[in-house]
Parts: sequence; C-alpha cells; structure tokens
Amino acid sequence: MAEATPKESASESLIFAGVLLSLVVIYFASKLGGEICARLNLPPVLGELVGGVAVGVSALHLLVFPEGSADVSNSLLVSFLQTTAGLSPEAAVSVFQAQSEVISILAELGVVILLFEIGLESDLKELIRVGPQAAVVAIIGVVVPFAAGTAGLIYLFHIPPVPAIFAGAALTATSIGITAKVLAEIGRLSSPEGQIIIGAAVLDDVLGIIVLAVVASLAKTGEIEIGNVIYLIVSAAVFLVGAILLGRFLSPYFVALVNEMKTRGQLLLTALIFAFILSYIGAVIHLEAILGAFAAGLVLAETDKRRELEEQVIPVADMLVPIFFVVVGAKTDLGVLNPTVPANREGLILAAFLIVVAILGKVVTGLFVFGQPGINRLAIGVGMIPRGEVGLVFLGVGSASGVLSPAMEAAIIMMVILTTFVAPPFLRFVFQESDLETTASEIPVLDGASTESVAVKPAVNQQQESFEDVETIEEQKKGS
Repeated sequence: MAEATPKESASESLIFAGVLLSLVVIYFASKLGGEICARLNLPPVLGELVGGVAVGVSALHLLVFPEGSADVSNSLLVSFLQTTAGLSPEAAVSVFQAQSEVISILAELGVVILLFEIGLESDLKELIRVGPQAAVVAIIGVVVPFAAGTAGLIYLFHIPPVPAIFAGAALTATSIGITAKVLAEIGRLSSPEGQIIIGAAVLDDVLGIIVLAVVASLAKTGEIEIGNVIYLIVSAAVFLVGAILLGRFLSPYFVALVNEMKTRGQLLLTALIFAFILSYIGAVIHLEAILGAFAAGLVLAETDKRRELEEQVIPVADMLVPIFFVVVGAKTDLGVLNPTVPANREGLILAAFLIVVAILGKVVTGLFVFGQPGINRLAIGVGMIPRGEVGLVFLGVGSASGVLSPAMEAAIIMMVILTTFVAPPFLRFVFQESDLETTASEIPVLDGASTESVAVKPAVNQQQESFEDVETIEEQKKGS
C-alpha cells in the first residue's frame, strides 16, 4: 500500500480546513439570519435561507459550488486559504471541489435528519383521525396547485415537462410549523378552522413527500413514461405503508433492545440506524432517501420512546439541518431576477406566475370544506399558503438533481419566501375580520339609537356595575 506523499497530505489537511471554514460561514449565516427573523416574528428557517443567499453566489461569494455559475476563482474561502495557508493555485481547484462535495453531502444528510424529525412530530393516529374535511382540503391543496403550475409552465412558458413537473410539485407543500405557530399565537389552534388546517397540513406533508419522491426519480431518468410514473407512485405508497406496518410490528422489539442497552446514546444511535436503513432502501429502489427517513420517524413516533427521542434528535438537527437551508440559499443566484437585464425577465415572469398559483391554489381549498356551516373558509385557505421549510426541501432536491434552470430555481425560492412572509399577517387579518363580523352580528341595534351609542353602552354599563360592586364591598366592611 503506497504512502501518501507530503503534497497529498497537505492537500487533504487544507480540504479539512476549507470544510471547517465553510461550516463557520454556514453556522454564522444561519444564526444571524435566524435571530433577525425571530425578532421580526418570522420563521427562523427563512433567516437561514436568506443568510445562505447573502454568503452565496448572489452576494458575498463566501460559499460557492462548482455546479453553479461560480468557479474556484470566485470563492473567497479558497482565496483566504491561499493567503493564510499557502495553498498553491494548482491545488486550489481540487481543494475547492472536494470541500464543496463534503458540504453538499452534509447538506443531504441534514435533509434526511429534517424529514426524520418531521416524521417523529407527525401523529399517525391523528393522520387517520383527521376527518374527511382535512383530507379533502389536503387533496385539493396538492392537486390544484400542482396541476395549474405544471400545465401553466408547459403550455404558457414552454418549459420542458420534467422541470415543469418539479416546479409544480414545489407548489404542493404546506409548512405546518409556520401555520401552527401563528394559530397558537392568536388562540385559534383548537378552533374548527385550526384543526382542519393542521390536519390538512400534516396530510399535505405525506402526500408532498410521495410526490417529491416520484418527481425526483423522474428527474434522474430525464423522461416521463406513464408506466414509470405509475410504478413510482405505487412503489412509494407500498414502501411507505409497508415500512409503517413492518415498523409497528418491530417497534416493541426496538424498545426492548434500547432498554437492555447500557451505553451512552443507545436510543439515538439505534433510531438513526433504523432511519438510515430505510433511507438506503428508499434510495436503492429509485425513490428518495428522505421518504425512508420520514417513514422511520412515523414508525418511531408510535413507540413510548417518542418524546425522549424527539429531545435527543434536536441537537443533531440543530447541527445538520441549517447546512441544508444555507446551502440551498447559497446555490441560488438571485441575479437572474435582475429586471434591468432583458434575458432575466423570463425569470421574473415565472416567479410572478408561481406566486399567483401558489396563493390561489391553496386559498381555494377552503371552498371545498363541507358539513361545517358558518366556518371561516377563507382562513382555512390562507392557513395552507406558507411553504416554508417544506418548499425548500423540494427546491434543494430539484437543485441537486440539476433539472432546474437558474431562472426556475430563483423563481421557486421567491415563491417560497413570499408565501411564507405573506401568510402569517394575512392569517391574523382574516381571523380578526371574522371576529369583528361575529361581534357586530351579536349587538342588537335599538330603535332610534345609533350604532355608536349601542357599541358604547355595554362599556358604560360594565363600568357602572364595577362601581356598584365597590360600594357593596365598602358597605360590607362598615357593617363588619
């Protein structure tokens, strides 16, 4: 076995140094962006995405990748290594490529952990019990934007079928985390509208992941065959259902095995082994590894180790998931949306089209709610709008597959950002409007009295009653 030459050893150590510098940039960008968004009452994941855009090819060029529009000469990290560590120009290309590959693999691992965590947070029994209203909202919320987006891109913009299908699939997602947070803040989480929204968003995640697995496989083959599509859909459904059924059978043995172990990390590592095995199976049968990770999370969520495992996965997710979101932002060249360049106007038009379809395709879902007289249908539709981290998963997988053009990637990322920014204030507004209408309908208007006097009268009566209560208390004190 040949020994590594000093030159090769130096190059390997500089690759490691480049990875460390990249992680410093990634973590700094994710925390800075996340903290700013958290203080603006926006989801921190958006901050991670915008932080990635800031340090990537669109702005600072600290984190660039060879598959994008940048090369080694555009990487400020490699230039920094050349200045501080004596990296030669000849070795710079190999170091740049190897460091970029390592970061990309870590990003892929991050999305696997993210889907495992989403699976853990999903309740399989609740999915079965969500009711027909949530199921209808979820199915309409997947079919309408997917069909409208794909058909519009193909027939209006003459986009090839595979990237059009991928962009249409990105429109199907709903971020349950963002919507649930807003509903909790305004005290509507347990309302009929809130329950339907949450149930439909959870089902959207399941349907969306199956759609993602199918379109990602289509991206790999580069062509659309009806037989292949049917095979992928059936195999994704069979894999997901089969993994859940088998997992439920094996879950008691999993718990017993963990309970018998005496070493540190027994629960987390055993769970990750199970998740990675299912991810591997999902990958080798031409589906996506993330489908296996999601199925593993659903299975382990049924065990009595769920809460403990959720707590132990959080630090792992905190370390790996930001890499995925920052890399997605860093690889996106927003320069293709510059309106002063004539060639970029197609990307702007695509972004506007996707944003309109993304909003209307979810708002219409509220119209299909049945058996709920007086329910706020607009609130249900608005609650399904935000794409958030789920939309970014679609974008990341599509970007890695290479089927999306720079203009399409930028258009999708603009759609994700805008829908995530717009949904929280709009959701608060439609609930407030509903409350105002309900209050107005409950106030009786007396003959000869203006609306203003009727509205003020209850407040005056309430103040008078409070004074009477005080007088009663004083009399009781004197009597005693």
